[in-house]
Amino acid sequence: MAAAARRTVTLIPGDGIGREISGAVQKIFSAANAPIDWDVQDVTPVQLPDGRTAIPQSVVDSVNKHRIGLKGPLMTPIGKGFVSLNLTLRRTFDLYANVRPCRSLEGYKTPYDGVNLVTIRENTEGEYSGIEHEVTEGVFQSVKLITKKASMRVAEFAFDYARYSMLLFSGRSATSRQHCRKRPSERRMIVDLC
Repeated sequence: MAAAARRTVTLIPGDGIGREISGAVQKIFSAANAPIDWDVQDVTPVQLPDGRTAIPQSVVDSVNKHRIGLKGPLMTPIGKGFVSLNLTLRRTFDLYANVRPCRSLEGYKTPYDGVNLVTIRENTEGEYSGIEHEVTEGVFQSVKLITKKASMRVAEFAFDYARYSMLLFSGRSATSRQHCRKRPSERRMIVDLC
């Protein structure tokens, strides 16, 4: 079998335990001889002239170039005026679909056997709308903004993901555009280590 082509992956180590977790993942990939080169990027926010914060342009350029990234946990400071870096990354790269596979592992006994499912949820609206304010001292209100456009987009992604997965498991070619408009792996993505 031919060796897989090397691939460069943007690595956002994160902060707090993120750096430790990211370092461990790099060691695992190295021990497995995974054909990966890391483009390590720091997401320390930059202050824009209007007072808002953004992630550095070098991070945006790296993810757009490599089309895949691995992100360690990022903390969000508690208090007023802080925007979650996780939400900033989701919005910057339009990472609207949170894909969470769950599968039973042979040899590990759990209450349920044969689990093989994928949960897909919208990742930029709802709890992630970021519309919050203090009503009175110590009482905060958070608005869950959900639009039809975002709901339809994540639903279409989920159906495309399901169609593509069914084609793979059936042994048929999954490259036909009539069966799946766009393979989920062709989209830009950041894998979260949390």
